[in-house]
Amino acid sequence: MSTTFTASGDQRSLPVPDGLDGMRLDQAVARLFGLSRTAAAALVDAGEARLDGTVRANSHKVRAGSWLEVTLPAPAATPVTVPQAVPGLLVVHADDDIVVVDKPVGVAAHPSPGWTGPTVIGGLAAIGHTIATSGAAERQGVVHRLDVGTTGVMVVAKSEQAYSVLKRAFKEREVEKRYHAVVQGHLDPLRGTVDAPIDRHPHHDYRWAVVSGGKPSITHYDTIEAFPSASLVDVRLETGRTHQIRVHFSTLRHPCVGDLTYGADPTLSGRLRLDRQWLHARELSFQHPRTGDEVRFVSDYPDDLGRALDILRD
Repeated sequence: MSTTFTASGDQRSLPVPDGLDGMRLDQAVARLFGLSRTAAAALVDAGEARLDGTVRANSHKVRAGSWLEVTLPAPAATPVTVPQAVPGLLVVHADDDIVVVDKPVGVAAHPSPGWTGPTVIGGLAAIGHTIATSGAAERQGVVHRLDVGTTGVMVVAKSEQAYSVLKRAFKEREVEKRYHAVVQGHLDPLRGTVDAPIDRHPHHDYRWAVVSGGKPSITHYDTIEAFPSASLVDVRLETGRTHQIRVHFSTLRHPCVGDLTYGADPTLSGRLRLDRQWLHARELSFQHPRTGDEVRFVSDYPDDLGRALDILRD
């Protein structure tokens, strides 16, 4: 593959791989260059993708071996961490190597393109915590993430040693991550495992889905309490894919209550006065990166999730 850098981005030229034979042009461009389908389609519409020297429509089926020339957009500016006080961000534990927080709803783990709201990293900076510099610029010190709409316990590395040790521990599945979720209906069986690969949704940006060829994703669950219309479940993640719990339970046709993105019933969500998914990072256990001692942190339910449970129990 050849690459030429330009003021607006860079130009890529390569033959279409055999594995993409017969795929739509916009899908092929998205797959090859890690773009969203929307971004890839806009690029093709703008005439920035040519097959054998000819501009084609998004729906055109590519053929293996055809010569593809694409001008990619210039990369977005790297988001910068700005110290910003975050109401409700509770520091559960802090030492020279790690800081463990109880993340409130509406807070992202770190800065990202398009996000202008509060972040865990910005909140920690505002109260004087210095975070490890390892990792991408916008997510330095972040070894795992929680969705903006998911609350609960999260660890951030403060020392470079802690970053390296915890990143490896998460990768090797040596960290126990337990969540509590309220899902619609009653699971059958009440205890089980979902082993289904996850990748970006083929048609919807910002959503993920169970797709053939996706990344291996394993979720273990156990029903704690059943209500007439929903169930409280304990969830243990063996892997840590984006939206993994939400996608897996939606695939089982038992989406998290309140999770309208993944098919939750809006009527039930309204009755429970929820405007986000009922999903909480309940517990995090791992070996301390310096001492090697097993540490465990637990987070109580926030008010909105506790209130929803009370309504279900009435």
